[in-house]
Amino acid sequence: MILISHRGNINGKNPERENSPEYIKEAIALSYDVEVDVWCKDEKLFLGHDCPQYEVDISFLKNDKLWCHCKNVEALRVLIENDVHCFYHKSDDATLTSTNIIWTFPRKLLVEDSVCVLPELGYDGDLSKCLGICSDFIEEYR
Repeated sequence: MILISHRGNINGKNPERENSPEYIKEAIALSYDVEVDVWCKDEKLFLGHDCPQYEVDISFLKNDKLWCHCKNVEALRVLIENDVHCFYHKSDDATLTSTNIIWTFPRKLLVEDSVCVLPELGYDGDLSKCLGICSDFIEEYR
C-alpha cells in the first residue's frame, strides 16, 4: 500500500507548514509519498492550499514521490506538458491522475486499486483493497 502524506502532514494537520518545500522534503525523507497543492500564476509554479505561497520550479515537482493536485487549470497544463504526476478536481467523486490512478474524494465510494483520500473523514468501501491512502495522519497507517 502506498502511504501518502497530505500536504506533508504525518501526525495531524499543521497549517503553518503544509505545502512548504521543507515540510514536503521531511515527509519524503520518512519514506512517504506526498500530495501537494500546485498553482500556476504568471507562468510560475507555486505550492499552497488556498493560494500560491511557495514558489518552486518544475524540477522540484518532477519527483516520483509527489502527487501534484493542480489547483488551477493553468497548473494542470504546465505539469502535463512537463510529464509531472498530477491530477485536477474540485468536488468530483473521483478523478484520474496523469498515470491513470483513481484518486477518490473523501467520503466517496472506493474501488479496487484507488487512492482513499482523508479516510479520517470517512469512506465507503474496503480500505484494504486500495492502492494507497492519503491522510493527515498517515503515520497511523504505517
